[in-house]
Amino acid sequence: MDVFSFLIPAALAAVTVVLGFGIYALFRGGEFGRSYSNKLMRLRVLAQAIAIAVLVAAVWWRTHRG
Repeated sequence: MDVFSFLIPAALAAVTVVLGFGIYALFRGGEFGRSYSNKLMRLRVLAQAIAIAVLVAAVWWRTHRG
C-alpha cells in the first residue's frame, strides 16, 4: 500500500463530484446555471488534469522504485 492507493480514488471521486455538480447547474438553468455551470466545468477540467497527473505519477513511481 502506498499513497497512490488513496490519491487515485480521491482524484477520480473529485472529478465525478465536480462533473455531477456541473451537469446539475447546466440543466437547472436560470441565474444559477449562468453563474455556476461554466465555472464548474472549468473546475472539472482542472480536476481531470490533476487526476491524470496523479495517475502518471503512480505509474512512474511503481515502475521506478527498486
